[in-house]
Amino acid sequence: MKALVVIDMQKDFIDGSLGTAEAVAIVPAVAEKIRSRKAEGWQIIFTRDTHGEDYMGSNEGKHLPVVHCIEETPGWEINGSLDTAGALVVNKPSFGFTGWADVMEDMLGGDLEEIELVGLCTDICVVSNALILKALYPEIRISVDPACCAGVTPATHEAALTTMKMCQIEIEE
Repeated sequence: MKALVVIDMQKDFIDGSLGTAEAVAIVPAVAEKIRSRKAEGWQIIFTRDTHGEDYMGSNEGKHLPVVHCIEETPGWEINGSLDTAGALVVNKPSFGFTGWADVMEDMLGGDLEEIELVGLCTDICVVSNALILKALYPEIRISVDPACCAGVTPATHEAALTTMKMCQIEIEE
């Protein structure tokens, strides 16, 4: 089984409290990537950055003091133009999700061939999850499509792509 992991394509990261023009610009490409991978029979998995009302008192809130992705608020929702039908949605409380092994085993029964990641932000959540997945599955192809990702800034997006490439995560051309 092949899996497309769509990282944090939520309102707050696209055009909300932490949104950027670059994030807005990738939405159509991510929607097309989801459509094409579904047509090819890939399993689609969305992550949702998920925080509580106490976010500002958390360690992350102290380092990133911008309220975002509070559970059950509009900013927490996945962008409405992305097809979530039949997809698995994983709520994650931090940058990197540490429950990937359980998700992949439960969903795919251990028959994992390939993982591709897209989404936001390249330099925080995409790189964190790509590295966790590569550590868990060092012998399968893990890739990132940079045309379907955006970072906090274009420079940090590029730096994250370089980091992932150095860690044997394939960067699509």
